[in-house]
Amino acid sequence: MTINKISLMIGGEAGAGITRSGFLLAKACLRGGLHVFGTNDYQSLIRGGHNFYTVRVDSEETYSQSDTIDLLLALNKETILLHKDELSSGGGIVYDETDAAVSQEELGRKDLKRFPVPLMTIVQELKGTAIMRNTVALGVAMGLVNYDLPILNEVLRETFTGKVAESNVKATQMGYRYVKKHYADDFDFQLQRRSSIGKRRILLTGSEAVGLGALRAGCKFYVAYPMTPATPVQHFLAPLDREYGMVVMHAESEIAAINIAAGAAFAGARAMTATSGGGFCLMTEGLGMAGITETPIVINVAQRHGPSTGLPTYSGQADLRFTIHASQGEFPRVVIAPGDVEECFYKTMEAFNLAEKYQIPAILLTDKYLAESHGAPVFFDENQIGVDRGLLITEDEYSEEDEYHRYRLTDTGISPRALPGMKNAIVRANADEHNEAGYTTEEPETTKKMVDKRFTKLDVLTRELESYETTKLYGSDTAEVTILGWGSTKGPIREALKLISKKKQNVNFLQIMYLNPFPVAKVTGILKSTQKTIVVECNKTSQLSSLVREHLLTTVDHAILKYDGRPFNPGELSRRIMEVL
Repeated sequence: MTINKISLMIGGEAGAGITRSGFLLAKACLRGGLHVFGTNDYQSLIRGGHNFYTVRVDSEETYSQSDTIDLLLALNKETILLHKDELSSGGGIVYDETDAAVSQEELGRKDLKRFPVPLMTIVQELKGTAIMRNTVALGVAMGLVNYDLPILNEVLRETFTGKVAESNVKATQMGYRYVKKHYADDFDFQLQRRSSIGKRRILLTGSEAVGLGALRAGCKFYVAYPMTPATPVQHFLAPLDREYGMVVMHAESEIAAINIAAGAAFAGARAMTATSGGGFCLMTEGLGMAGITETPIVINVAQRHGPSTGLPTYSGQADLRFTIHASQGEFPRVVIAPGDVEECFYKTMEAFNLAEKYQIPAILLTDKYLAESHGAPVFFDENQIGVDRGLLITEDEYSEEDEYHRYRLTDTGISPRALPGMKNAIVRANADEHNEAGYTTEEPETTKKMVDKRFTKLDVLTRELESYETTKLYGSDTAEVTILGWGSTKGPIREALKLISKKKQNVNFLQIMYLNPFPVAKVTGILKSTQKTIVVECNKTSQLSSLVREHLLTTVDHAILKYDGRPFNPGELSRRIMEVL
């Protein structure tokens, strides 16, 4: 019997409430003192198609999904046929015989346990709608793994209200009782409530953590045009706009979004937009305008598989070079790639601070896998990172008799920033090349000075980032093999390291969170003591390898790549790593 270690999947058609059900299941397990990780998979269809949500539950800290499924809650026959080979030996399948029955020949496996449950009949008894089958299935799952049903019902009552909540509670109770009557003690995977897992934790997605980070950073203007998988940030912030005194705006296009964000930042608001690769393509001219006008904006680029429309609801890491080099001309920017939900919160705050302190665009690089997966970090420390608005001057601070120069030349390249309408300061922002006062110029010497001014900020920024946590090292600093990765590969890599450590291999993992400016000194320091390097990322051309080659003048030994729109599974990744050790 396996205790407190299970991977559950619920699957069915789009519109069947798959993601919400998976989230509720994960939240109930978290509340019972267990560690959880949840991720969803869906096609770009409003109705039909196949959706599924996987919840991994463990007594130990867990960072990603697993390779196998132990319990499959199938709301249709297609789910069984698609995932039957992913089930672990002794795993179980819950299904409704009226519309999801699978013969032994179709199943092709004799090592699985089948649990037919009249899901739709139970819903009809409750006089509910077909979508409530997922709630009945949750009750069935609780019964099979012998978990405390009151915890799930508490979560349901917090999520829904009134009669809807009580109908869902009854649905879980009926599913639970059916299992206890017909399949008591028939399943070998069991969950037990634990008293605590230490500090309080919160269950949320990467996008929700980005939204929380923006709120804590004092973002007062969020504008975007919907594009999967960046849209959830907008969905999260929109209901909170009045409570936090901010504007959340739905623009008519991505071009409009970045220009509106730049306008809000010019006026003094902390401003942010979010999009995916295709939308960021449209934003690049506006990005250049922010660069030359030294306007501090934050852009969340949530990557998906491309090019073009590509796989609009799947994940990838192929926009790394694009975000570093996007737009015409040359200008400094910072590109930050958080690797988990916790980092999404803190790195968003850092992005706002660096954007305003250095008066540059800051790009927060996520992807579908990170943006929409549920993690359970310890409650965020709101005071860990303060708000730094840089050289933003007020009327009380400004007493110069000379004309205000928005682009004043300084040793750091950072000019004192006044806001439009401030007494005694006329703020001229010019997207043409300009002089210190903001007037257009085509004079060669002034042009060179302005370019040098902007890049001086990059030199200062690079030095400051030496004191930031731009990289993280997991494992021994004297390991013989170093895995390098960035972004959402972090979770699968950390899980793979667990498997590799059991084989007595001395391997560590260097996570690089700041991709531009690249943390040359820190990466060099780690790689000096390693004998072999392996890059792991989700693109075809190993873009991180090219950055290492560019900045360190060295070549990584191996690249393990995946570019089918899906994230790495830990077992799959550990096997590929072992092949090159």
